[in-house]
Amino acid sequence: MSQSNVVFAGNRNVTRESLFARAEEIAADLSRRAAELDREGRPPLGEIVKLKNAGLLNALHGQQIGGGGLDWVDGLRLVRILARGESSIGQLLGYHYVNSQYIYWAFDEARAQELARETVASSLYWGAAVNPRDPGLILTRRGNGYVLNGRKSFSTAARVSDYINANAALDDRIVGFAVPTDRAGYKANDDWDNFGQRLSDSGSVEFHDFPVYEEDLDKAASTGGETPVLATFNTPLIQLVFVNFYLGTAEGALREAVDYVRTTTRPWITSGVERAADDPYILERVGEFTAALKASAALADHAAATVQAVLAKGQKATARERGEVAAEAYAAKVNATHVALDITSRVFELTGARSTAEKYRFDRFWRNVRTHTLHDPVFYKAKEVGEFILNDRIPEVSLYS
Repeated sequence: MSQSNVVFAGNRNVTRESLFARAEEIAADLSRRAAELDREGRPPLGEIVKLKNAGLLNALHGQQIGGGGLDWVDGLRLVRILARGESSIGQLLGYHYVNSQYIYWAFDEARAQELARETVASSLYWGAAVNPRDPGLILTRRGNGYVLNGRKSFSTAARVSDYINANAALDDRIVGFAVPTDRAGYKANDDWDNFGQRLSDSGSVEFHDFPVYEEDLDKAASTGGETPVLATFNTPLIQLVFVNFYLGTAEGALREAVDYVRTTTRPWITSGVERAADDPYILERVGEFTAALKASAALADHAAATVQAVLAKGQKATARERGEVAAEAYAAKVNATHVALDITSRVFELTGARSTAEKYRFDRFWRNVRTHTLHDPVFYKAKEVGEFILNDRIPEVSLYS
């Protein structure tokens, strides 16, 4: 059961400018505390509350129900900003955006609007338990509804979620549904001990005779039909979430490295300069890293805009169009993965040996990117892009592609 909404204070006068300003403020605060937060590795209950009270969780919902009315291009930029301060918080914001927007694509309009109004009114955080490589969950008919039983090894935001999207085996098929985590039978475990993304609250979850009702099931589940094209946009969008918090993490690493060089790094004895900030090799690396990040961010924004344009067509979007923009998103994923891994490992070339002291924990940037980029192998994303370019084959629809 989530504890994250207990001090939600509500939001007023939410504008695009105010959302970006609040995101910058929270990112700056996270950056100041990031080493300590990483060291402790606790569920980020307080950090989620700050996102709630800043209105950031509702940024993509319509203004007519109290949301920010932003599109995906801006939403993903907010993810990037948060990740500069702390990578896991950027990840959590992005996951929430995909999971909370999924209701519009997967449920009928009346149920989607009902869930959306409830989400915005209470600034609910949405997580998920849908890892397709870890089936784990079984839905069984009981009375007029169902009960859910089983375990998921990973469920990002396991303890901070107010609502989750999940899928489970029902008879001979997999069905999807959305349920609140305060129902009896939900158990989130404190067993996430990976070396990166330590605040992502990605431990296992268990369901013990957890009640599920007919209205919880999405359209494809309730009709037994194929998944609508619109409901498959969660995959290219979650991949763009990855892109943006990878880049935000790398941007944060470079920013902290630059600050350290200005204040602490000593010039090399044969550099011929009095300040490390004037060392030509450090200057060259800062320039190269900056150029790579700017180019990758531009590619990320372009991919987000292409996905947004097709998504805006609603039910008129075709499978071909979805595949084309997915290929754009996956190209951005390939690039961002390489750029972020390179920069987060090489910033130590700027800062020097003393910066490896444990108190700085500058290695957290690389650990965070390295941990999550193993989520699904990037070479498979490159292959999908190659298949599209060379053979005109759009990516096969799945929770990974």
